[in-house]
Amino acid sequence: MNTQASSTAANAVDLLYVGIDVAQDKLDLARDDAGPVQTFTNDPAGIAQVIELFNAAKPAVIVVEATGGLERRLLDALLEAELPTALVHPGRVRYFAKGLGILSKTDRIDARVLRRFGQLAAPRLAEKRGKNQVELQALVVCRRQLNVTRAQQYNRRGATSNKAALRSVDAVIGALDKQIDSLDKQIRQLVDADDDFKHLDKLLQSVPGVGPTLSATLLAELSELGQTDRRQIGALVGVAPFNRDSGKFAGKRAIRGGRTAVRCVTYMATLAAMRFNPLIKAFAQRLKEAGKLNKVVIVACMRKLITLLNAMVRDGLTWQQLETVKKFAATH
Repeated sequence: MNTQASSTAANAVDLLYVGIDVAQDKLDLARDDAGPVQTFTNDPAGIAQVIELFNAAKPAVIVVEATGGLERRLLDALLEAELPTALVHPGRVRYFAKGLGILSKTDRIDARVLRRFGQLAAPRLAEKRGKNQVELQALVVCRRQLNVTRAQQYNRRGATSNKAALRSVDAVIGALDKQIDSLDKQIRQLVDADDDFKHLDKLLQSVPGVGPTLSATLLAELSELGQTDRRQIGALVGVAPFNRDSGKFAGKRAIRGGRTAVRCVTYMATLAAMRFNPLIKAFAQRLKEAGKLNKVVIVACMRKLITLLNAMVRDGLTWQQLETVKKFAATH
């Protein structure tokens, strides 16, 4: 082995990779320069200990698994301390573990798997979010959760004829309506108070089919919009088709992965765009005339809409400044 190769190998060995499994009350931390998994409390005191530990150690990457929001406080603290941190999807990590032949699942095993994932999979590092984006995401997520609960209550209302039960359900629906209206106002106030948000919101809502719900969701949960190419933005939203071929078998391409919440809101906006947006409407009509299934048409239109919005944000164009955008969309 030559000197340069030896140096590269030595540098790779010297890099510190860390995996942190997050639970409600504790953090299990595995690092490749120490033996046993360390456990800290998942509270400000425990998180401060973790930050202090790695301010000196300088890890190459700290891998944290998305755990329904339980990881948010730790993630924000790590990013605030400017430590290289990756937030990874649990499904990807589980497939990775199975690929390594690791079938058992405990918090300590998960921490070690996360460490190994950071070492071999080179996950994308998370970026520090501004205070307004953190607040906006919290409001958008809360609104979405209340909206789901309201839909459940409407379903219950249709399944009962008991007057007392109907009064109770109607009272809950009324309370949810008020809370959702209140959240809509808070979201609007926050967007209007932030110059960057206000500019992007105006740009996004200039597109026929894009309303305040999709605009706020993209601002809160798709910060990569306008900063990446059409293939990557499609994959992030989960509207990029993946091949399923093997040997002589050619399977149907299908979408998978991505950010479910963003995809669901984009779906509803696309249905409106297929009716009222001339560009998306014409695109959908061409696909239907080509004999494409309705589901295929909708997904393709979702991908077209996201690609269009990505190009508009990237170039700072509104719907009224159309010619450049139309030419881009027509060729992608």
